[in-house]
Amino acid sequence: MLNALSQGSRILILYHEPASVLLLQDILAQAGYDNYKAIAACGEAISAFHDFGPDLILLELPVPDLGRFEVLRQLQLRIPPQSYLPIAIVTADLPRAVKRQVLSAGANDFIAKPFDDTDVVLRIRGLLETRFLHRALDLRNRVLDQDVSDRAHSMEEAQVEILHRLALAAEYRDDITGYHTQRVGELAALLGRAAKLPEQTVELIRMAAPLHDVGKIGIPDRLILKRQGLTEEEFELIKAHTTIGARLLAGSPFPILQLAEKIALYHHERWDGQGYWGSQGEAIPIEVRIVSIVDTFDVLTHERPYKKAWPVQDAIAEIKSQSGRQFDPHLVRVFTALVRSNGLQVLSDTEGRPLKSPPSRIEGGRTPLHTANGKTGTEPGWPAENPLAPAIGRSDSLDSPG
Repeated sequence: MLNALSQGSRILILYHEPASVLLLQDILAQAGYDNYKAIAACGEAISAFHDFGPDLILLELPVPDLGRFEVLRQLQLRIPPQSYLPIAIVTADLPRAVKRQVLSAGANDFIAKPFDDTDVVLRIRGLLETRFLHRALDLRNRVLDQDVSDRAHSMEEAQVEILHRLALAAEYRDDITGYHTQRVGELAALLGRAAKLPEQTVELIRMAAPLHDVGKIGIPDRLILKRQGLTEEEFELIKAHTTIGARLLAGSPFPILQLAEKIALYHHERWDGQGYWGSQGEAIPIEVRIVSIVDTFDVLTHERPYKKAWPVQDAIAEIKSQSGRQFDPHLVRVFTALVRSNGLQVLSDTEGRPLKSPPSRIEGGRTPLHTANGKTGTEPGWPAENPLAPAIGRSDSLDSPG
């Protein structure tokens, strides 16, 4: 251990008396320590500290002159809080009160003058051993922290993957491509960012929004895929997908699922309070208001078993017509501006496959994914704002029975 310490250790000597440094150098050389640097002037101490990068500092503190006491404070300011870089004070015997002051200022030990060779070597060895053990422990902790971080990241990715597949399972029956949920997540993030929400919130929306219709798992296929309008009784059953979804997601400690629970329960609320459960205006969480708009847009512009796709300009016109009624007027303006600026870079090609470098879906005012021959909204069984199933018939509300 001594051999390793003597070969690898850097010792910085800040001395006051030339005779003292000569004696210290001789003791160090006899013990095998040959990597040291001696500085006489206090003014050079800080620059020498930075240039030399010591593992141990021997600071001579003359008595009664305590002028180098300030040097000790300055050195401590430059030592990282989590590291251990020992400073030993070289001095004649000091009063107990002064020793307490010096230790409070950051010194780790004392080397008494006149020197006892054995005592000097033992104290230097002990300080350096502690230094290198601390460094080894710090390195080990860094490795463990990185390992924990990697594992946590892997777990987070697994959780997101599970949530993604859960969203696909709910959506697969009426969106056979399975990409509606992904598009809603990406569109919601785009709109959230355009609405100047914090980036952390935007990312949560992107991950939570695809679970908006997870409650459809509990709704029979005969309602999900029904091509004709729904009866009042059937519509009440359809509405239950919001509470089913919220129950599936309830009670989680994870922010993603907490937000997904709110989105699942309230994504059919309306700005005017005429939605499923009567929430109104800004009482509806902004994340939910965002999902409501982009979910509507995506359903209208994509084909479903019970409907054809709408041209983009017609879908936007319908959303604008519901500003202040179904949708938050401010978010409608932001969304419309996104469309005008070609900002809706939806991650899907003509087959619904995700693209790494997405093209714009807004081409010539129509979606290249599904181009309808004229507006289909007046046809029987046209989709409600509710992306789950067709409403009884068209009304001024996109999600209530006519």
